[in-house]
Amino acid sequence: MPLFTEIVVTESIEINTSPAKLFSYLTGIVDDEGFKTLNPDNISFRWLKGEPWVEGSIAYAEKNLHGKPHRFTFIISKVVPDRHIEYRPASRAMRIFFPKKEFIMEQTTDGCRFVSSATFQIGWIGRKLFRSKIDDGVSIFRAYLREEGKNLKRILEA
Repeated sequence: MPLFTEIVVTESIEINTSPAKLFSYLTGIVDDEGFKTLNPDNISFRWLKGEPWVEGSIAYAEKNLHGKPHRFTFIISKVVPDRHIEYRPASRAMRIFFPKKEFIMEQTTDGCRFVSSATFQIGWIGRKLFRSKIDDGVSIFRAYLREEGKNLKRILEA
């Protein structure tokens, strides 16, 4: 029996824009104002170290999930212009349970597909004892990702 089970929560949406414009919009989020346009549950965003959206840079974000504020400090771990952004928690302990979140931009015939995913790892004891809470959390996060995609579509197709 593996110590951890990986759960990947993924949402995707077709957007009538180019991957370059989508990438530019995402990397243009450098402060609270830009962060709040992505999702109304976003509260605060700032860069703590390095240049925005450059591998190794560190950012702080605060957002409401299920009505409660959550604070995240994360490191940009991968950037492929016009294609991929990946980040992970700055805390090594947190990375055990939440290894990464990523945005993928794929060219399609009519624009691009935006894929947002979050990877979680759940221990076998947690799976046994907290199954319904884990399922609720995954559902809440899936709704958050879906809202994020819909907002990007609305903004970029306007």
